[in-house]
Amino acid sequence: MRYRYRVVDVFARQPLEGNPLAVFPDASALDDLTMQKIARELNLSETTFILPSTRPDCAVRVRIFTPSQEMAFAGHPVIGTSYVLLDEKAISARDGRLALDIKAGPMPIRVEAGERPRIWLTTPPIKWGAIYDRSACAEAAGLRSDDLLNVAPQMLSAGNPTIFIPVKDKAAVDSAWIDLASSRKLRGGHPEAFCNFVFTPTAEGAYSRMFAPEHRIAEDPATGSATGPLAAYMMRHKLVSGAPGTRFHSEQGTAMGRKSILHVQINGDQGADGIEVGGYVTPVVEATITL
Repeated sequence: MRYRYRVVDVFARQPLEGNPLAVFPDASALDDLTMQKIARELNLSETTFILPSTRPDCAVRVRIFTPSQEMAFAGHPVIGTSYVLLDEKAISARDGRLALDIKAGPMPIRVEAGERPRIWLTTPPIKWGAIYDRSACAEAAGLRSDDLLNVAPQMLSAGNPTIFIPVKDKAAVDSAWIDLASSRKLRGGHPEAFCNFVFTPTAEGAYSRMFAPEHRIAEDPATGSATGPLAAYMMRHKLVSGAPGTRFHSEQGTAMGRKSILHVQINGDQGADGIEVGGYVTPVVEATITL
């Protein structure tokens, strides 16, 4: 059997930048194990599989797999999959809005019209978790304690638990590294695998990197699921404005040669009416896989 798929670069306006995503527009004939094996074969951060929706208010069902597991929610797969489905006219956006049926529940999508569409997702509810010792986080990130800002690192989650580690400048972000052993040491007794997000505030918003060795992702070029929590963390610590209508962006992936721009819009004071994360998508590959 031959199955058609596309690869798009998400959060990028140029090919070979951003975060690549494989999308299988018709996965009805694939079982769970085969989807996981395909994701492992392609070895991208995520691969998505499109199925008929199980919800009447959603356009399609989207299943998201990393090389090692299925995800309830992930940002760049939601945005990239929306682009592919809109590009192929498999779905439509009434009044610029639609919803996808993902494992975490209905995912609202907004399509901002323009020369190129910019696609936005609404971040799911954010949970605030443990606060971490600055020195321990510096050690885990391969940095010195004085490389970090005087703000306590903390775990937040909009579906994927992430420790946010604020540092003083771009040089510190670029020199960070996290291996599996140090990540597990920092994790301690936390029951779930988590990500490590190192960032510094900038005039545009943030400059960042994300490491997820426990998910078998050494570094992720663009992490939409972490960008809403990043915005919440930065607003709480007054590292960025939380005024209604504020827009800024996080530049991620530059250190690994995959520059990504993740746009953020704050709705309501301090995001009380939602934090949207958006970006552009660039198509790069059309192919088939034979099984």
